[in-house]
Amino acid sequence: MPISPSEDELTTAIVELKKENPDLGISKIHNLLITKYPDWTVSEKRTRKILQGQGLVATASGNTPNVLLYPSSRLVPGLDIQKWTPKVEVKWFDKRKGKGLVATHEIKEGEVIWKEDPFITSPEWGILDLQMKSVACAFCTTPLTGSPLILSCAGSNMASPCTARFCNRLCFTRSAKLHPLLCPTKNPASIPLIQFVRESRWMAFYALVLCTSRLLLESQSEDKSFNDNWEMIHALAELGMEERHKYSYNLSGQYEPDRETWRHAYELFIQAFKEPSSTADAKKLAKIFRKPHPNNFQADIFDYNTGFLRGLGRMSLNIEAHGGIYTLHSHLNHSCDPNVSIRHLDQTTALSRITVIAKRDIKVGEELLITYVDPQLPYQTRQNELKGWGFGRCTCSRCLEEVKTVKEEDSEKEMTNLASELKAGLGVM
Repeated sequence: MPISPSEDELTTAIVELKKENPDLGISKIHNLLITKYPDWTVSEKRTRKILQGQGLVATASGNTPNVLLYPSSRLVPGLDIQKWTPKVEVKWFDKRKGKGLVATHEIKEGEVIWKEDPFITSPEWGILDLQMKSVACAFCTTPLTGSPLILSCAGSNMASPCTARFCNRLCFTRSAKLHPLLCPTKNPASIPLIQFVRESRWMAFYALVLCTSRLLLESQSEDKSFNDNWEMIHALAELGMEERHKYSYNLSGQYEPDRETWRHAYELFIQAFKEPSSTADAKKLAKIFRKPHPNNFQADIFDYNTGFLRGLGRMSLNIEAHGGIYTLHSHLNHSCDPNVSIRHLDQTTALSRITVIAKRDIKVGEELLITYVDPQLPYQTRQNELKGWGFGRCTCSRCLEEVKTVKEEDSEKEMTNLASELKAGLGVM
């Protein structure tokens, strides 16, 4: 028998459908809903009510609703935090805030909480240039010296050289999970893609390229790590590029989306990983992909709206300030007065390794927080940057105090202006 879903179940389902299809109206969202959930009985009127209540439909004047569509996230099934640290645990807060990290032990100011290597490294451009010039490890970013342990890409040859070099055999071996699809010798279809990455200096796009390369290569093996990493990537906080610009970015008074650049990047992305432009390049790609990818996996990666643009949004939200996607780091939420900082201390071993350090004492049960924006910026500028990604208004203790100060100053100005007006009206000198 058809069932009537609870209000929470229905709201979650409708919000997700609207996020995936931001341009569809009420009737089409309703049709998608009953197609996706055939056991549910839901009227279009109920769908309309929830869309309106969530601010996800246009107003009568046709304007974009004045609402922030916040990012979504999920818990990572079976995540083993102990391999990083016993000092924290994952906590689910609510649908809007999502997940975060809280302390399980007393943590002292200056204490190292954990160190973490990236899932993928999308480095700052100076480091990427060093990698391209063969003077930094193509896997871990460590500067290369005259060590006899250094290895070059096995596929490189005189006719089609690859600049990738690795600081030791461990990095050389690990690079097999990532490098072949980006190697100009093994996959020449990737050459225009990498050239665009260097020219555009688009860190989030490069992160998506690297994540896609890793997942595609892992899907070719029987290794359990593919499913684990697939779950990890899809548990990251996400807000698609179209949803960001329609519901958040524009509302913060910032620029319009650059859809032409998105589309060009997507074409290069497809050419490198799915449909090379020449028969010779297609044959080389086929040597890497010896078995087909699952259909749902292909759609989640290669569909322009639900795969590519949502993937770009996911990378933009989760990339570390100096580049890279980190599994545990991605759980940290924002505060303009953070209690932990992220540092790159292992300069001679791996520039991409982060160290998470307590900025002050942290009590058991207290959430660990970093800042997503430059904390030196003025209050309203910080709020606008956060609003641009759907995070809403920051209500940390610092922001609340600044709001109070601003209100008090505004009140004093009003009183001063009122007194001046009264004096002027009464002719008081």
